[in-house]
Amino acid sequence: MFWKNKSDQSVTEDKILEILKQLKPAPNAQDIVSAGMVSDIIIKDGAVMFSISVPAEQADSFEPLRERAEAVVASLDGVKKAMVVLTAERAPGAGQGNATAAPQRPTPKKPPQGGGKIDIAGVKQIIAVSSAKGGVGKSTTAVNLALALQANGLKVGILDADIYGPSIPRLLKITDKPTAVPNSRRMYPLKAYGLMAMSIGLLVDPDTPMVWRGPMAVSALTQMIRDVNWDMEGELDVLVVDMPPGTGDIQLTMAQQVPLSGSVIVSTPQDLALIDARKGIAMFQKVNIPILGIVENMSYFACPTCGSRHDIFGHGGARSTAEEIGVPFLGEIPLHMDIRERSDAGDPVIVSEPESDHTAIYLSIANDMMKGLAGASKPAPAIVVE
Repeated sequence: MFWKNKSDQSVTEDKILEILKQLKPAPNAQDIVSAGMVSDIIIKDGAVMFSISVPAEQADSFEPLRERAEAVVASLDGVKKAMVVLTAERAPGAGQGNATAAPQRPTPKKPPQGGGKIDIAGVKQIIAVSSAKGGVGKSTTAVNLALALQANGLKVGILDADIYGPSIPRLLKITDKPTAVPNSRRMYPLKAYGLMAMSIGLLVDPDTPMVWRGPMAVSALTQMIRDVNWDMEGELDVLVVDMPPGTGDIQLTMAQQVPLSGSVIVSTPQDLALIDARKGIAMFQKVNIPILGIVENMSYFACPTCGSRHDIFGHGGARSTAEEIGVPFLGEIPLHMDIRERSDAGDPVIVSEPESDHTAIYLSIANDMMKGLAGASKPAPAIVVE
């Protein structure tokens, strides 16, 4: 990701395309604009993002071209930062030279170290918080667990891996933009409540939809992981990754290229959510990522008026699933207005109500996660195809 600090001036798609016409993939080839390789240009508040379509089998060799594209676009007046991703899905209107090539998924970019892993300096352990289903409160749980780990004495960061629906900026009330590391392609994370945080939502306007294909989202996530100075204030003990729902490209990229120490599965009690939770557990097990445990979120509703308890989504399903599969059950988090209101306000309950029963639950879950981490290793998982 190429970053520059400069005054905000007008930048247009035409200007971007014009400067990109000076770039060619080979000396005697068409420029990348005329060849139809450039697509999905997004311009917002001085940030420019776009993709370059390349043949899947040649993805590694196009990395220097991607870097040159970032540099020339960043040189334009009005561009504060530029991010370019490679995608093997051919863009509409591609040049005739690629007319016979069938669209393929890109070969993952080779990481800068052995073992098929991205080198993430300054991070000891990485935990993926996943649900495999949207709407179960995973992001709220991830933020509160990160803060609970911090309250238990660890130095913690959080990465929002949901490219299409980032929530961390809102949950942590972050409105600033990341700044560049001097003389570097890297950037500093934002700090909120002591956590080091990064999200695609910090780079684009909250109302801007990320209409990116899967390979583009994967490339953007990889750059966010690799190009952030997570150890800005010292080495992190734990980096919590708020995973997007599902078991697709982004999840597999995290499993293949990021040295995950373990995963936490968040589910609500009802059968529909647990079906997807099982899929998420199975995915992590297939790639040899330890399951630190299952959390039952929205486990029950304690009426603040009458004090009675209501099992709106059922109760105990996550515990039963954990026992059946043979993974730890970490605890039950109630459906409560305080948690919801504090989360919407960007004022997490652990910070705003440190002595509350809700905070005690998160602290207990985090303590059990730490015990699981103590015995977790960092294997080099490989995708199992059956």
